[in-house]
Amino acid sequence: MMRFQFELVPVDEVEPWGENRNLHWFGLTEGWYCLDVGGVDLLRYSEQTTARRSPTDGRTVPPWAEYYVVRLWEDMLQALPYILEPVPNDLVDFVTAGWSIDFDDIDDAELLDNTQIDAAIDAYSDRSVDTGYLRFGPELQWWRTLEPVDTVNVDWRFNVDPDGDVAFTAPLSGRASVSTDKFVSAITDFDYRLLEAMQVRVDTIAATDVLSGFDLDIPGLIREQAERRTWLSQAMAHQVNTDWDAVRAGASFLTRHSR
Repeated sequence: MMRFQFELVPVDEVEPWGENRNLHWFGLTEGWYCLDVGGVDLLRYSEQTTARRSPTDGRTVPPWAEYYVVRLWEDMLQALPYILEPVPNDLVDFVTAGWSIDFDDIDDAELLDNTQIDAAIDAYSDRSVDTGYLRFGPELQWWRTLEPVDTVNVDWRFNVDPDGDVAFTAPLSGRASVSTDKFVSAITDFDYRLLEAMQVRVDTIAATDVLSGFDLDIPGLIREQAERRTWLSQAMAHQVNTDWDAVRAGASFLTRHSR
């Protein structure tokens, strides 16, 4: 089971950007969102955090991450071609593990050709979705395996707020898996619901003066809405061909020098 949940801020409550009170497609996706994967709500705040963040006017808002919903959509589509490329079994541990390297301990001669090192780093980072724009949000590491069944997996790791103001209901770290078919269905469903909600928003803005007091390019907004409807199909059509032999060589080097 996997689902991207979201709710947009009412259009007349969207906060403009900057001194010019500018609004654009990205900014109009202001709202709340959560990712439910394997029965775990990864972006749901704890009751204590939700209570601190509740509006003072008594309104009830979702207990989810509060940001621009399109940010998660964009990050998932960027990573999607890499997530859908299966990772060889012998490289799963590397692709799912973070590491740090002390380059001071490495002979300069070993670094003359960084192609394999770059390939290994890319194999890790291309499958990573970082929510660092949220306070203490998790890093999500995605990868696909074909054995014993065709599965998309995700690891998550939260940073802990030392002040205790921000906390999520999910465990600080963990792993969940869904079938690749369900993963693709969840992405497709998220794309459809977000673009449909934004179509309503764009149509409303174009037909009324609901945002007449803001700096807003309505023809540009309409063009961007149409263009963003193509992003999912482009991501699905993008074929990734990782040089796994180069990744193995780079991974071996990085593992030897990690700490």
